[in-house]
Amino acid sequence: MKRGAPLARLALVLALGLAGCGGEADSAVDHAATSQKPAYGDTFIEALTGNISGLIPNIVGDGASHTVAAHMYNGLITHDRDISVVPDLAESWILARDCRDLTFRLRNNVRWHDGRPFTADDVVFTYRLMTHPKTPSPYKDDFAAVESVHAVDPYTVRVRYREPYAKALTIWGQSMLPRHLLEPYVAEGRLREAPQNFTAPVGTGPYRFREIQSGQKIVLVANPDYYAGAPYISRIVFRIIPSQATIFLELKAKGIDTATLTALQYKRQTDYPAFAKAYNKFRYPASIYSYLGLNLKDPRFADKRVRQAFAHAINKGDLIDGVRLGLARPATGPYKPGTWVYNPNVRTYGYDPARARALLAEAGWKTINSDGLLVKNGQAFTFELLTSQGSDEGRKVAEIVQANLREIGIGVEIRVLEWAAFLKEHIKKRRFEAVAMAWSIGLDPDQFGIWHSSKTGPDEFNFVSYSNPEVDELLDRGRMTCLQDERKRAYDRLQEILAEDQPIIFLYFRDALPVVASRVRGILPGPIGIDYNFTEWFVPKQLQLYTAG
Repeated sequence: MKRGAPLARLALVLALGLAGCGGEADSAVDHAATSQKPAYGDTFIEALTGNISGLIPNIVGDGASHTVAAHMYNGLITHDRDISVVPDLAESWILARDCRDLTFRLRNNVRWHDGRPFTADDVVFTYRLMTHPKTPSPYKDDFAAVESVHAVDPYTVRVRYREPYAKALTIWGQSMLPRHLLEPYVAEGRLREAPQNFTAPVGTGPYRFREIQSGQKIVLVANPDYYAGAPYISRIVFRIIPSQATIFLELKAKGIDTATLTALQYKRQTDYPAFAKAYNKFRYPASIYSYLGLNLKDPRFADKRVRQAFAHAINKGDLIDGVRLGLARPATGPYKPGTWVYNPNVRTYGYDPARARALLAEAGWKTINSDGLLVKNGQAFTFELLTSQGSDEGRKVAEIVQANLREIGIGVEIRVLEWAAFLKEHIKKRRFEAVAMAWSIGLDPDQFGIWHSSKTGPDEFNFVSYSNPEVDELLDRGRMTCLQDERKRAYDRLQEILAEDQPIIFLYFRDALPVVASRVRGILPGPIGIDYNFTEWFVPKQLQLYTAG
């Protein structure tokens, strides 16, 4: 029986309370996995800090939705422990040297959860869905370079690109969707209304949808017909718990099997024998950076000098020590230190309140009122900073930013919002002045969807409304070549410009700090993180706590 097609659907996700993937694990390999015979059964309980926005992953951008959907869908390719591209629904492929012609040979033993066979028609349909003008997807630009996709036969798909494309192969990690269920909704522009988006999702993955109780829980059950063999853990229950403090209480009470710890919890509040017996802790550099986002349509923030002033005013050392207890490293841009694409030679902004005040004065913020606030044209410099309810880290970042900016004469009012409302009413509608958030970045360095000036729509990721013609050109160049050295030159320059422009204030890259119940075996940490091989996780029979029903 073949096992272990990795589950990672690495996409750009908005969050400040989610574990990331990437980097070497700092925890020991689970040696018990190699000495015990895997067993079927048991339930795995995971906490989500926010409700899902949908279960068709191709059209959602939030972490909770992707966390759940990753267990129910597959792409044609995926990534293994070492971040290498490996087969998933495609058993093999041929990519031409010029990166323009790509042929996939599909597995012939894959079925949708409703029993229908997965074929090349579903691949062609997924492509058409992703490029349909009425599809509200933040990922559709990945497929803009595709010239044609057609089914040669039921298990062969041929793709042609208009020009060389760096992500010619990796974009096909996008979840495949069922033509026989979704085609009418795509044509009518009603994909969000399809029952498969919330109450009846159908994928090809190792877990099937069982039920949802909105705002409370989502239940998945093992797919006995999964092409790679049924996963060992019989059921996954996602409990929606909006408070990280409550999640930690549930963790200590053994009410959940996994969670992402805060730095304080990791270093100080879990260092006792009972916790060490109940859970295994992991630590590795995450592909997530925290930032202060500014609405660049606001005239105050449109001035680059103001943004640079903020960068000098915010003490990253205090943030890393105070919020992360040292379990992070400063961010100078959107790429993780230590990766091939990272450029260490960009402008940096040391903590320098005097320089910050000078930059603000150059921008016209010279007068101070009786409250100690800077004033320009009769208006005091104050703004509202939004963060999400489920993230203690986001709140702490906001509080330090508030204190730092108050020292240079800027007033900040913090407003904490429930995650779904935060996204729907403020991010999508661009109804914000500033936000404390984080980006989870993918494995490929292409960030067209975040920084390109064409990607500012309500369902797209450039929600700060950044626009720079040279950045647009560099993003185009970086994705239209297969040669890594050419991409490196484009992205090095991109980082130089972003460091100068500070379209957002880059704060820090954090470490991922997940814990997993110690009864769970088969966890093998790697550069990609820990959950890439969830189908191989198991609980020995004598340690199982639940019966799946």
